[in-house]
This record gives sequence, C-alpha cells and structure tokens, in this order.
Amino acid sequence: MGSNILTVIYVLASVTFILGLKLLSSPATARRGNLIAASGMILAILGTIFLYEDEGVRLHNHIWIFGGLLIGGVAGAVAARKVKMTAMPEMVSLFNGMGGACAALISIVEFNRLAHDPRGWVSFPPISALGDAASVLSQSAGELVIIFAGLIIGSISFAGSVIAWGKLNGRIKDYAFKGQHWVNLSLFGLILVVAGWVIVSMSAPPSIDPSELKSLVDWNVVLPRLGPDLVQMRILFYLVFAMAVVYGILFVLPIGGADMPVVISLLNSFTGVAAACGGFLYDNKAMLTGGILVGAAGTLLTILMCRAMNRSLKNVLVGSFGGGAVAGQGGQKEQGNYREISVSDAAMLMSYAHKVMIVPGYGLAVAQAQHVCHELEKLLTEKGVEVKYAIHPVAGRMPGHMNVLLAEADVSYDHLLELEQANEEFPTTDVVIVLGANDVVNPAAKNDPSSPIYGMPILDVELAKTCIVNKRSMKPGYAGIENELFFRPKTSMLFGDAKKALQELIAEIKNL
Repeated sequence: MGSNILTVIYVLASVTFILGLKLLSSPATARRGNLIAASGMILAILGTIFLYEDEGVRLHNHIWIFGGLLIGGVAGAVAARKVKMTAMPEMVSLFNGMGGACAALISIVEFNRLAHDPRGWVSFPPISALGDAASVLSQSAGELVIIFAGLIIGSISFAGSVIAWGKLNGRIKDYAFKGQHWVNLSLFGLILVVAGWVIVSMSAPPSIDPSELKSLVDWNVVLPRLGPDLVQMRILFYLVFAMAVVYGILFVLPIGGADMPVVISLLNSFTGVAAACGGFLYDNKAMLTGGILVGAAGTLLTILMCRAMNRSLKNVLVGSFGGGAVAGQGGQKEQGNYREISVSDAAMLMSYAHKVMIVPGYGLAVAQAQHVCHELEKLLTEKGVEVKYAIHPVAGRMPGHMNVLLAEADVSYDHLLELEQANEEFPTTDVVIVLGANDVVNPAAKNDPSSPIYGMPILDVELAKTCIVNKRSMKPGYAGIENELFFRPKTSMLFGDAKKALQELIAEIKNL
C-alpha cells in the first residue's frame, strides 16, 4: 500500500516540476512556478522518508535524515537571504556545483555497495543454482553504465562550477596553456576508456565452468573466480573520479569571464543529467523527471545564450572569449576623445524627453542601484515620459541576471524589452541611459572584424538621439576591449557609482 501511495506522490511531484518549469518561462508567473515546483519537491522528499520500502523495510534513521535536512536547509536559507545581487551568479554556480557533487556521491555509494559483495550486485542465487551465473552477471552492465555516467558528469559539473564560482568572484583568473584543448580531449578520452574497461570487466562472464559449481560450497572459493579483482576495480573507479574532477577544472579554467553565462547554463544541464542518472539507479520517477527537465532546460538555455552571442558552443568552449588569451586583442584602435555630461544636464535631457530607455548592466548590480533606478523610472513617468528597459540576454554574469535584479525592485515586467524589441524602439528614443553595461552595447560587435565580440548581437543604443553612459571609469568591460560607443558624437559619459549618480539625477529632476 505504501509503495503505491509513494508512486502517486512521485507522479504528482513530477507534474509540479513540469508545471513549475512552464510558469518559469514568464517573469509574471516565475515566482508562482518556483513555489509550485518546490512544493512538489518537499512532497517527494517526505514521501520517500516515510513511505519508501526496500524488501519490506522502511527508512528508520530519521534523526540523521532530518538532521541533514535541517543543517542544509538553514545554511541554504541564510546564504540565499544574505547574498548580494552582485554575488547571485556566484551562488547559482556554487549551488549548481553542489547538485553535481550529490550526483557523483550517489554513484560512489552505489559502486561501493556493488563492489563490497558481488552477491549484492548480481543477486547471486544459492551456489547449487549458479549454472546461469554468466547471464546474471551480465545484468549489472546497464547499472554500471549509469553509475559511471552519474560519476563523470556530476564530477565535471561540480569541479567546473567551483572554478566558475572562483572566476566570477575574482579569486581565480583565466588560465590557459598551449595545447590545453588537446590535453582536455585526451583526458576525457582516457576517462571513457578506463570507465569502459571497468564496466566490461565487472560484467564479463565468470571464469568458472558451471559444471564445477556442484563441487564448490564455499563462497570464499567461488567469489574470486566469478568476477574481476574488486580491489583493482575500486582503484580504477576512483581514478575515473579523480580524472573527471581534473577535467572539470581544466574544462572551465581557460574560458573567459564574458562567457560565464553560457558556461553556468551548460554546467546546469550537466547537473540535471547527472541527477537523472540517480533517478535511474533508484527507479525514482520524481528524481528522474526533475533531472531530465533540468538537463533539457539547461541545454536549451545554453543554445539560446549562444545564439544571443552569435557564436557556436564549440567556439565558446574553445575560443575563450573574454579570457586572458584574447583580452586586449581587437577593438584597441585609437578612438579619439570622449565628452562628459553633468548631472544637471542629464536631468534636463531626461525630464523633457518623450521616451527614455534604460539599459541595465553589471555595474547596476555592483552598485545595488536597482531600487533607485525604479524610483527614477517612476519619477519620469509622473512627468509624462515613457520609460522602458532594454535587456540583453547575456548582460550580467548569469542567464536572466538583469531580469532578477529588476524584479527585486518590483519593476513592471511590461516595461522590459528583449533585444529585438528594444532595437526596434531605439530610433524613436530621445535618451538612452546605459547603467554599467559595456560589451552588450559595443558597436565593435558590428563593424570591427578584429574584435573578439564581432558578430555578437548588441543593443543598438547609438540609434537613439542621445546616449548617456554611466560608468565608474573608462576601464574596458569583461571582454577586455575598449568600447567604441563612448567616443561617438551622440554619447556622453556620466562618471560615478550608479546608485549615487541616479540619486543625484532624481534630486535634480525634482528641482526642475
């Protein structure tokens, strides 16, 4: 009875995951979708704890289970509440890495369970009935494939996510050496070869003639002849684990910071696939569905991010766009002089404009100026100015970073325009104010073939009548190249911290 109820719970949880993911596709319903999916996960967890049975025995170590849930839940809640918006991409990357680590640990536990006693992983019958031992052994091959898939993918996701976390917060710098991509490919090939060897060895027919079994009655005599050297298999298993971790590090290490949104999305899909492997191992429908959804969504998001940058995934992984290997190359020709604008002049232009477009970037997140930005929007709207936001898909440090930032300040979703929509409206815009964005508004992406960002779709802010760029300094953006926009005739620079500059703009506009 309990198992039937648990199956229904898993089906309900799977439905909530699907519904939640569907609602996440719109900013207006994303919060509700998140809550629905979380409710389904809580239901699945509680159902597993109280209703799961293994050979008629239910889980009984509730103190350890709830102790772990309490520690993890409190730590996660505190970290999520205290994290600054500037560090949100780092937290997303770190949490994603923890998911990959969990999937890898599941594979380690399951492999140790199987290798501890061959009778456990091939379901050996009594010695007197071992005539079909070969067919019994071969049944383990599929389980071993899933175990190794979860181990490799989960380990790569964990190690890669930790490196991405370090690169985002500045603790780890871009690093690449000559021939690194060939080293990576060779290492990955070696991982597959060793894993394949272990799988074949552990699922090979026993080296004993079934006719001899009738005279054997001691497992200590039978086991060494039925399968491979399990100590050797364990050593190779942990070698695969170590190589996968090293590969995850080398995989992300050379990739430039400007590609981090794509990398985070790709690693997220890895974690989903690894979790799905755990669902296969435990025949857990909820875990399997959740993993598949995360893997598929992460893959689709990765493809969309690559399209937003007009680059292939291969180019992202090999090209190291924005990394140390290319930083400073292209787009470094002499630009001329830029001009500054005072706060009072900027306030005058915006107050008497018909349409103002705000382009948020990472600098807005650094200054935590999203609430002040929303206040400026409301003030201009009260004066009869039409205000909208132009959102580039890869602005910030993670997919949807700017949407999350503005949602925190209760900016209306109707005012957010995607790249194509915004580019259609720039020609009729009186004033564009760029707040901390850089590479996503750089005209070099369209007219400088030598630039590392050439071909990337950008926000055509230069088509507006006036462009005001707020930055702390003339320092290049994450891609490491100078921005041609800053030296265009219609562009004026408003230097300073975004929050302070916006507060001064608000004060000036109120005095007009």
